[in-house]
Amino acid sequence: MNKVSLNGVDVFPFISEEQLLHYMDMHKGILVAINAEKILHATEQTRAIINRNIAYCDGAGAQIALKQKGYKCACKVPGCELWLKIVARFYREKTFYLVGSKPQVIEEAVEKLCREYKAIRIVGYRDGYIKTEEEKQNLIDDIVEKCPDVVFVAMGSPKQELLMEEIRQRHNAIFQGLGGSFDVYTGHVQRAPAWWVEHNLEFAYRLIKEPKRIKRQIHLVKYVWWLICKKL
Repeated sequence: MNKVSLNGVDVFPFISEEQLLHYMDMHKGILVAINAEKILHATEQTRAIINRNIAYCDGAGAQIALKQKGYKCACKVPGCELWLKIVARFYREKTFYLVGSKPQVIEEAVEKLCREYKAIRIVGYRDGYIKTEEEKQNLIDDIVEKCPDVVFVAMGSPKQELLMEEIRQRHNAIFQGLGGSFDVYTGHVQRAPAWWVEHNLEFAYRLIKEPKRIKRQIHLVKYVWWLICKKL
């Protein structure tokens, strides 16, 4: 499958969740969610991380840009939904390792997964507060020893991608960076209601809930201008 360049960020124009899940299962690697912010603020470092991995369309801004490039059927797959679709599809046949969030949150996430997916095999987990190089190496050693098929890392970008790349040097698996998805899954953070999501207004809902996000989202005006002028 060919990638599509958006401001130098190479994205796979998957046409369905099914196609994405199949590609991921066949090729393994690191799944990287792409939205307008990541395209807009791409640097040499972040482009390099994204372009050597499996970048998929996570937001409406990226989806619109792909459609402008001629990929009319490109779909949007929110990362906070994708990881649970991976679990639902593969929990009977693959093993999992979870990293990220606060100790209480990761504990609750593991407990909830075990309740909802009775046969799931979570071979290891830990919180995302890795303070020393020794702690990081101990984590990597544990993952290598337990050899999970799927590794979820919820630490925010680009920190989670850098950690996953380091792990992947010693253990090949399916990796996905989740940002704050464990917090959403356990109810510590509320995701936008379905109407807002379906109408591509999740960013607006989050802005209403967290007005301080305006400092980040004001830059999206530039992205909209790029779309209008077809500069991507």
